[in-house]
Amino acid sequence: MDVGLTTLREEDISAHIPTAQAMLQRSAVVVAEKGTKSKTALAGTRRRFVSTVGSGGRQRTADVRLLDAISAITPEDTMLSLGQHSLAFRMRRGMAVGLAVGDVFAKNTELENLASENRSSPLSGDKATLFHKLMAAQAFVCLFTAASYLSQTLEPGSDSASKPEEPDVDLDTPHEAFKMFIYGLDQTINGAPDDGEMLARAREYARLTQEALLTRQRRFPELAAFEAMHIRLDADDFELNGIDTAARGKSKPLVMTFKKPDELIGNHIAKYQAMKLAKMLMAYDFDRQLNPFVELGGFLFSFIGDGNPGTGKTTLIQMIAGLINDYCTMAGYTFHYENFGVDQISSYQGKSGQNCRQFVTNVMDARVIGFGTVDDIDQVAAKRSDDRASAGQQEITAVLMESLSGANTVIRGNCSFGMFSNYPENVDDALRQRAGARWLVDGPQTVDDYIDIFALLLGKNHDIKLGKHKLYAAQEIRKAVQTAYADFDEPQEAGMVEVAKHFKKNGGKLNNLTDVGTYLHAIKEAEPRFTGRAIKNITDAVKMRAMDVELPDEWFETPEPFLHKPYDDKLAMIGELRSPISMDMVVQEVHRYADSEFRYTDKSDDAAVTNLIRDQRIRERAAGEITELKDKGQWSA
Repeated sequence: MDVGLTTLREEDISAHIPTAQAMLQRSAVVVAEKGTKSKTALAGTRRRFVSTVGSGGRQRTADVRLLDAISAITPEDTMLSLGQHSLAFRMRRGMAVGLAVGDVFAKNTELENLASENRSSPLSGDKATLFHKLMAAQAFVCLFTAASYLSQTLEPGSDSASKPEEPDVDLDTPHEAFKMFIYGLDQTINGAPDDGEMLARAREYARLTQEALLTRQRRFPELAAFEAMHIRLDADDFELNGIDTAARGKSKPLVMTFKKPDELIGNHIAKYQAMKLAKMLMAYDFDRQLNPFVELGGFLFSFIGDGNPGTGKTTLIQMIAGLINDYCTMAGYTFHYENFGVDQISSYQGKSGQNCRQFVTNVMDARVIGFGTVDDIDQVAAKRSDDRASAGQQEITAVLMESLSGANTVIRGNCSFGMFSNYPENVDDALRQRAGARWLVDGPQTVDDYIDIFALLLGKNHDIKLGKHKLYAAQEIRKAVQTAYADFDEPQEAGMVEVAKHFKKNGGKLNNLTDVGTYLHAIKEAEPRFTGRAIKNITDAVKMRAMDVELPDEWFETPEPFLHKPYDDKLAMIGELRSPISMDMVVQEVHRYADSEFRYTDKSDDAAVTNLIRDQRIRERAAGEITELKDKGQWSA
């Protein structure tokens, strides 16, 4: 079950503040007597006398006043210091948040109904048993949330000089759980010499409480509803993701050299679709955990960009990351960019796959806008038929194939993956076909492109005249893209050109769906790798063209006009801009995709021919040198 981002209202938290305040001021806690151990060492040893009389069953009532214990750290000052106030405030707030989350847990399970029945008349039998189990699970949820809140929100500092005792966890009811938590914290901070040590001990105690709860996790199968919760309190910078204790530091700004779209010369279709992708990602709704472009069609989850070295693939990555980062900064969203490279291939068995899985998990995190890249994919992942590839490369290929289009792949619309390569023909066919779009990154092509890129890179520290040229006019994106798309009214690659000629020669036309299907089958006959997945990628590209709406720039200048609107409003706003699918779109996308497959095949064949020619030349040269050595009597086999 995935309940998405759970909304926790401030009034729900505030309702529990009085209860938390009262418990911090005074709590009566029943605790077990510890074993009676003498504080004096036996003569000549380091051991202490331990009573032989068992005391494990004895209990006592402790009167705990945590607020007094906090202020006692500096007895000479009657006012709380900043550190002391922080601990007291965070503890109260954390308990209130924990109780509020416990209420959500009760609503998502049968606990709320059972509690209502129990108030009218005591439960019995199976209902009573289930009620007590769910009450204990609710205590787990409340305490785990409060401990997580304390761990995340207390300011980080140096580690504690002393080790707190193992927390004594009571999971009968949420209130009993909190009483023991308060008692344990009171004992932990007792005797702290200063605020720094007090906070360090409190952080460590909260961490130990989480660990103690995790050891008891298996006892509570009812926690499934809690494990699926995703809660974010922006006011506190607090995140709760079920039973997840992964350390989460403050989000750091992305350190990267960003590029503006006008700094990328040529590559018009790739640049245009990259700009569209950045806006698409920003339409993601964190509450619903869904993107309208996923529901309406046209969302670009994965793509592969190929081109010769120096054509602008790295610049394209920097441009996309820069656009998304700017949008996220404006909207107050968290942006996560990560590149998976050759340095993450490990010689240890299974480690490369783990690294790749973590990379995918980080980018697909439903709480962030994610963009993941695999640069030089041909070096990172290997063809499954390549017996020279390392085991680590094969592991990465398997993980990427499963993650990008596997049975468990869930596309929410908050992230996208880009694979880039100078030699895409060396990428495994199945992995390459999992890329939903093909971007040809061919760099500057025309005379105007070369003038523009030279002027851009030369800079302004000169007085050389421009000449008869309108600078950057050829880079006007709308005009350039229309021209670039029109180029695909007819195929470009030699293999695909022959298929089109043969199709037309035999009376083939492209007027309806039957004609298109017949054309696709003709392509399949010439290129066996043109499978059903290729058809899916083409139809996705066509849908993306239909959703090639010009989202107004004012929607992305401030968050209110679009980004912070409810999901249904976003869906309606985008839906109004959608255009119908045309036959021109279909033909152009068929040619774009088919051209890429023939291009990869031709490159692969050309490389194989080149290698054969090189091998044959080496053999002939070796044979000639061997003959010379034999004539001189210097050859010995």
